[in-house]
Amino acid sequence: MVFAVATLHAASHAGASATAPNDPAPQAACLAKIPAGAHCYNGRDSEGAPYWIAIPEHWNRVLVMHAHGGPEIEAPTLARSAEDLERWAVVVKAGYAWAGSAYRRGGYGVTMAAEDVERLRRLFVHRFGQPRRTILHGQSYGGGVAAKAAEIYGPLSGASGAPAAYDGVLITSGVLGGGVNAYQFRLDLRVVYQYVCANHPRRDEPPYPLWMGLPPDSKMTRANLAARVKECTGIGMAAAQRTPEQAAHLATIVAVTHVPERTLLSHLAWATWLFRDLTQTRLGNRNPFDNTNVVYRGSSDDTALNADVLRYRADPQAMGALADDSRPTGRLRLPVLTLHAIHDPTASVELEAVYREIVDSAGASQWLVQTFSDEAEHSYLSDSEYPALLSALLDWIERGDKPTPRAVADRCARHEATFGAGCRFMPDDRVRPR
Repeated sequence: MVFAVATLHAASHAGASATAPNDPAPQAACLAKIPAGAHCYNGRDSEGAPYWIAIPEHWNRVLVMHAHGGPEIEAPTLARSAEDLERWAVVVKAGYAWAGSAYRRGGYGVTMAAEDVERLRRLFVHRFGQPRRTILHGQSYGGGVAAKAAEIYGPLSGASGAPAAYDGVLITSGVLGGGVNAYQFRLDLRVVYQYVCANHPRRDEPPYPLWMGLPPDSKMTRANLAARVKECTGIGMAAAQRTPEQAAHLATIVAVTHVPERTLLSHLAWATWLFRDLTQTRLGNRNPFDNTNVVYRGSSDDTALNADVLRYRADPQAMGALADDSRPTGRLRLPVLTLHAIHDPTASVELEAVYREIVDSAGASQWLVQTFSDEAEHSYLSDSEYPALLSALLDWIERGDKPTPRAVADRCARHEATFGAGCRFMPDDRVRPR
């Protein structure tokens, strides 16, 4: 197979910048969880990406473009975007318009997703007029999409003289720093799990390099994987029902990989089906991950573990293509505000330190403010925190009032009267690489 970076993002940046008149007209419909009086619309854009839009009755003329998490391997659906709109209904309640694309296809592709979000922004402008301000919100994998989009479509995005697409960026629970850095730990999980459990694949099944996720013709289902993980570790059973061997297996995997029990199965699933999509479909059967020099610690016999664990060397072209698609340069020229739960079980909070180092190295630290909360969730944090972050970011954009973590925490406390209790900011926290 001929390798090409273009397999990661099927359209060029120019394709994403096309005007929106050719997009089919959206359908007017709303969802039960959206505040009364809002106008809601859904449809598919000219590339087939499903989307939802909501405009509150009393719109503050600020648009929040949402880049969702995942990535989903399955084909995108309107239901996926509707789920995002309902989850972030508090944004509409706070007076902002909201628009979210489900992306044009399933599978990995950070630059592609950034193009899809930008295309929806242009559709919104064509149908509903130019907002006063536009904020890009990236959640989880969408945080990486937003970090990339901030550079592709930000103030330094082109020589055409066109204004920047976005005035500021909010990233929550972000998978930051590029795909190589963000997903390496899942290769570590696969090899440690296989060392301990030897059932993914089983010894009587054809072997394959674990970075492939699964063989192309595999019929394994998520239920099959869950059964194997339960068999080895007892996950899915009450702790008291696990055998001593299962408990020991689970303790070893958690101690060595630092993946918590409650998300171990989901991370193994990503390291199975997402890895298959990423390495085989997007990277031409090449491996972007390298554990040749990783020293694993935390088992009862680390010497034996490091001697026998499977090792893989990365293909430089695959690493380069994945970095080109997903790793930000850090050359920011617009305000970026982030929030990350310090106990995030899905996207390690240390990814914030990686992103900070990238931005600092690019000489753009003045454009980045990071905040942290004492929470242990990933997919959604507190209702009061999102409006506080958005209003702080808007003041930074419009008045040059760069927020401090303490100021964001204080603002959130004031928002609790309207949006409910739940502010758990830690204004004195600063995360460093593990």
